[in-house]
Amino acid sequence: MMQGMGGGGPKNRVSGRDESVQRAENASAPRIPNLLGRIGELFRPYRARITLTIVLVLLAAGIGVLPPLLTQRAFDEGLFPPGGGPDVPVLLEIVGLMIALLVTASALGVWQTWLTATVGNKVMGDLRIRLFSHLQRMELSFFTRTKTGVIQSRLQNDVGGVAGVLSNTISSVIGNTVTVIAAFVSMLVLSWQLTIVAVVLLPLLVIAQRKVGQVRARIATKTQESLSDMTAITQETLSVSGILLAKAFNQQKTEVRRYADENRNQIDLQVKLQMSGQWFFAMVQIFLSIIPAIVYVVAAWLITRDVPVTAGTIVAFTTVQARLTWPMMGLLRVALDLQTSAALFARIFEYLDLKPAIADRTGARAVDPDRLGEIAFEHVEFTYPDAEAPTLRGMDFRVEPGQYAAFVGPSGAGKTTVSYLVPRFYEASEGVVRFAGDDVRDLEQESLVGSIGIVSQETYLFHATIAENLRYAKPDATQDELEAAARAANIHATIMSFPDGYETVVGERGYRLSGGEKQRIAIARVLLKDPPVLILDEATSALDSISERVVQRALDTATSGRTTLAIAHRLSTVRHADRIFVVSAGRIVECGTHDELLERDGVYADLWRQQQGSEPERVAV
Repeated sequence: MMQGMGGGGPKNRVSGRDESVQRAENASAPRIPNLLGRIGELFRPYRARITLTIVLVLLAAGIGVLPPLLTQRAFDEGLFPPGGGPDVPVLLEIVGLMIALLVTASALGVWQTWLTATVGNKVMGDLRIRLFSHLQRMELSFFTRTKTGVIQSRLQNDVGGVAGVLSNTISSVIGNTVTVIAAFVSMLVLSWQLTIVAVVLLPLLVIAQRKVGQVRARIATKTQESLSDMTAITQETLSVSGILLAKAFNQQKTEVRRYADENRNQIDLQVKLQMSGQWFFAMVQIFLSIIPAIVYVVAAWLITRDVPVTAGTIVAFTTVQARLTWPMMGLLRVALDLQTSAALFARIFEYLDLKPAIADRTGARAVDPDRLGEIAFEHVEFTYPDAEAPTLRGMDFRVEPGQYAAFVGPSGAGKTTVSYLVPRFYEASEGVVRFAGDDVRDLEQESLVGSIGIVSQETYLFHATIAENLRYAKPDATQDELEAAARAANIHATIMSFPDGYETVVGERGYRLSGGEKQRIAIARVLLKDPPVLILDEATSALDSISERVVQRALDTATSGRTTLAIAHRLSTVRHADRIFVVSAGRIVECGTHDELLERDGVYADLWRQQQGSEPERVAV
């Protein structure tokens, strides 16, 4: 079924690397200014809330600087006023003002935290939806060459990894910056000499922070790649299909070892990520913590030089400097977080920058309702991405409205590829695929796919009820419509035999149902859609003979009055087709009815005899 698609991007099963991850590994470090601009665009819809947040942050930061200045007044005017004992009324006034300011600052902080949390999480949600929506528009070949777990990791781990930056960056940067600036101003007002002592080594801290940030960014990239690998392993091995495969080949221990190896790698990377910069911040904290002791020594030296430094000035200065410690640490941490998150944002934007290979042209139009059912291939050639040889070579055929056309031939001949090109899941490399008289490249994809129903060999059902699976084709379908479609697909009586009827949960991928039951539900789903064109991709090849007969009766109902393209495994299921196209090596080598092709005694007749047991089977169909 997937012939020719193996060339669409080989992957290392153990590592789970897709080609987009490889591109990220080989790319140079992301440019921070460009990333900051794109991150800023994410916040544009929330400008009003962000403006209010900034106002609150400024107010809270401004208020936060006043208590140290009031502390100076409390010492110099309340406790130790010139020429006398404590001035209690003045002291009480100052203390009352300090308490009021602290309460106000706390209330503003709570309000500001709610705003930043709301905006940050909304932006993160918007980013996740935007990424999911963009991936929905990607062409089929993208998903055939990229592991599902890797895609899931981009949506969950990468977006989740930047949640803290999205939620806290604005308030942290603004609040801490204002606090630091106001603290410096206050320190300069108190004593410019002591201020020089307090800030002399800060430039060295900034340089060290940049170096640490680069290391953390590299570790963060490797950590997210490891998370992608773990997600891919989980998705592959813990699905129903994966568990069945592991049990069938007794490979549970192998899968556990594979997961354990990647888990150890993830633990090591997480430890490295957590520890990177710890010595840096320890040194920063030590430096900022010993400044008050240095200030005392310098203050004593200034006093001996007759520089006017009061006790209130020293207490106020060290108080302000102490309040400077956490904002400075906060700014340095935000800078590190931005550098670390730059790698994650680069991975997210890399997916958002992917251009769908198949998209509507400018001026694309809807399908012509008067010519629905016409399908034609004109000199069509097609090569799967990265494949060495074309799958289709000069394919030519025409199907009239209402005709039942079957495509048969050896495995790998290109039959399924035909079914991919009609709804434009892939783009023809050369030639023209026509639908309702128009080149499919000139039609709106929504209109084109909306006119086609597909029943494939591998039926996909959601882990939901039968009714929910049916309504995937028509969300507003009534119960009567569900039952009518199910009756037409010969599955209504079976559904009603279940204790919960249409509310029966089918399990992941429908594993609680038999193959025939799943296929008939899939047929009912297509009938509910009621498309004018139906594509059957080996819809009965995986069924036993009894189930095949039941499903075939449902298919006979489904194809009545519709243009049908059937990819056939068993020739007996298409012997009554209006036209049978025999495909070999990407070309149509024979065409006609069943009887005409038997009389011709060519490839089709040979295949027919093989399946009827007249000759030993030589070719897999």
